[in-house]
Amino acid sequence: MAELKYRRILLKISGEAMMGDSPSGIDNRAVDRLANEICELCEVGVQVGLVIGGGNILRGAERAAEGLDRVTSDHMGMLATVINALAMQDALSQKGRSVRVMSALEIDQVCEQFIRRRAIRHLEKGRVTIFAAGTGNPFFTTDSAASLRAVEINAELLIKATKVDGVFSADPMKDSSATLYKQLTYDEALDQRLNVMDATALVLCRDHEMPMRVMNVFEHGSVLRLVQGESIGSLIVKGDK
Repeated sequence: MAELKYRRILLKISGEAMMGDSPSGIDNRAVDRLANEICELCEVGVQVGLVIGGGNILRGAERAAEGLDRVTSDHMGMLATVINALAMQDALSQKGRSVRVMSALEIDQVCEQFIRRRAIRHLEKGRVTIFAAGTGNPFFTTDSAASLRAVEINAELLIKATKVDGVFSADPMKDSSATLYKQLTYDEALDQRLNVMDATALVLCRDHEMPMRVMNVFEHGSVLRLVQGESIGSLIVKGDK
């Protein structure tokens, strides 16, 4: 087994990462590529918890803005995350990995209900554990769900996988002068409104001293190098840097 800095992680992937170059939905090639990255982690002994957003299928907040009842639209968004979780489960299973999907909503015919102790047991047995349906409550994002699950499973690191190299002072896609933060505190991220995650997710991580890495998931092997100790992306921690 390789030397590892982190042996249990929670990986948060956006729904958009599942659609590749498609305008929406699920692209099998994109899912397969992500599955390969996760398999590499499992092969060196990393216990992987996974939260996947649902924005490639439906965003509850956007539907609510268009007039749909907010609670209903958020429940629809939760179901979108279940669809993505099942797609990832299938991709990983086809590669020989043992996987469990655990939902915050009761959908017994499709997947398990989330139970904290059972989730930890799955991880201890080397099963990739995918946490679906957010927190099971409206008005909370999948970012908040990722922070919550990371704390609940005693993860050593929460990884926010993005399409950019970390946290920047401004949107690097729009501002060429934006600078990359190699390390910052949760309070700095909140005070400067850096849009790393929503405030609820950041505060939960801060209060429970859960370190977070924001990094580019589209660079092959980057997550593996990170868990082996390489400094990649931006590290967010509580208190003084």
